[in-house]
Amino acid sequence: MDEKWLSLLGECPLFEGIEQNDIKSIVQCMNLSVVNYTKNDYLTHAGQDFTDIGIVLSGTVALTKETASGSRVIIGLLGPGEMFGETTAYSEKNSFPMTVIAHSDCVVIYFSRDKIVGCCEKACVCHKNLILNMLKIVSNKATMLNRKVDYLAIKTLRGKISTFLLEEYLKSGNNTFQLPLNRHELADFLNTSRPSLSRELCKMRDEGLIDFHSTAIKIKNYDGLKELSE
Repeated sequence: MDEKWLSLLGECPLFEGIEQNDIKSIVQCMNLSVVNYTKNDYLTHAGQDFTDIGIVLSGTVALTKETASGSRVIIGLLGPGEMFGETTAYSEKNSFPMTVIAHSDCVVIYFSRDKIVGCCEKACVCHKNLILNMLKIVSNKATMLNRKVDYLAIKTLRGKISTFLLEEYLKSGNNTFQLPLNRHELADFLNTSRPSLSRELCKMRDEGLIDFHSTAIKIKNYDGLKELSE
């Protein structure tokens, strides 16, 4: 495997606390494949059997769901070092619940689920850390899903927008930041139409809560947004 990919794997939560040389040994023990995708390629479809675990090496992939009416909602975006498939891989039903699409040109590495939690043929000491990291990741994912439930419980579009903007503000640590989604993608993520989203953003700008240009957002009234998100 290319050394630059090994270095990036070292930044992935699955390999947290594992030395670079040990990561190389682990990779040599596993059945893995590195796949290049072009923007808008499908990595997997909802309902398809999926027993591997994917880690994004470069670019971005989108996790999406289709509604009963056929419209697509973006559940989340994954960038370099982020992983998908870990919860499905170890469940009784291995059908993937979402459609995964290349949001940009990207490279993804796939690991066999059995090789991650199974006995290492070379008896690598570091393999124990790999298993513990996987347990931590799955636990954190369960915690995150609880947050998703809270997010879906927000009744108003303005409340959802405010919550989303505050979360991005906290991630960036700056009151001016770039959104990770364009207007259409953000509308999908918030499960609304693009015109409704644009109309609400303009109202919030006119009321002095925010300012924006394209995907750049400036928080002008933090307390006001926080009140709307509660």
